[in-house]
Amino acid sequence: MNSIKIDNDIIINTCSNFDNEQKKISLNTNINFIQFHFCLEGKVILNYNDRAYQFQLSENSSIILFNPSTNLPIDGELEKNSKYLSLLITIKKFHGLFSELTGNISFLSNENVDKKYYKENVISPQISTVLNQIINEKLSDNVKNLYLKGKIFELLGMYFNESDDLNIEQCPFLADEKNVVKIKKAKEIIIKRMSNPPTLKELSAEVDISLKNLKEGFKEIYGYTVYGFLFEYKMNIASKMLSTRNYNVNEVADHIGYSTSSHFINAFKNRFGTTPKKYLKSI
Repeated sequence: MNSIKIDNDIIINTCSNFDNEQKKISLNTNINFIQFHFCLEGKVILNYNDRAYQFQLSENSSIILFNPSTNLPIDGELEKNSKYLSLLITIKKFHGLFSELTGNISFLSNENVDKKYYKENVISPQISTVLNQIINEKLSDNVKNLYLKGKIFELLGMYFNESDDLNIEQCPFLADEKNVVKIKKAKEIIIKRMSNPPTLKELSAEVDISLKNLKEGFKEIYGYTVYGFLFEYKMNIASKMLSTRNYNVNEVADHIGYSTSSHFINAFKNRFGTTPKKYLKSI
């Protein structure tokens, strides 16, 4: 799991599992933190109190948890083909951000201040966009925290916003959730056919969306262009295949759709700054 500490009050944890087996996730926290959990793809299982309590989050679902009397460390599992993000924020920081909304956020009210709280929600297309932007950020270290903090505040604002109209205005083409479904289908198509992907024109026709909305929507949701996303996906698969030491360079290149090993080696070096051979020596 990749963990980013924004400051002493905010921590982001992300994890993706594109292997063929379940992946264990663990997360230590304390009673000062509110937990937000988001399953963007696949399924995540969250176990608490030595597995006495269990929450199962399916794709596009979320849960918020808070227990002021006991720690809630996580011992969970991420199913294959799943993507997950958790946000930990201290109750003190949260009160500071939403002090004027205690009447609208039930667990912030005075009568609930010492009570346990949990609530499950569906992830809206607008929230999904922000989550993917957080996961896919590629900024330099000197501006990363500032960017992520802004995205977290945007995420929390959307999460507790009572009006849907604001979300629609922020991302007009996503107001139609059918477009989001089509764009997700487009992503599934290019992954399934990564060795011989369709052209953008063919892809837009196959999922029945305009080329313009495909390009803009894909970038908004996943943080990459269509082929930029596919490149990252291919390189991720390649690095994992090489790490098993069960495949040679030619086999990996062929599996992910490179006509020659030299093209694959150049692509791998552009992505990771090293050749596949040197990469194997480093692990």
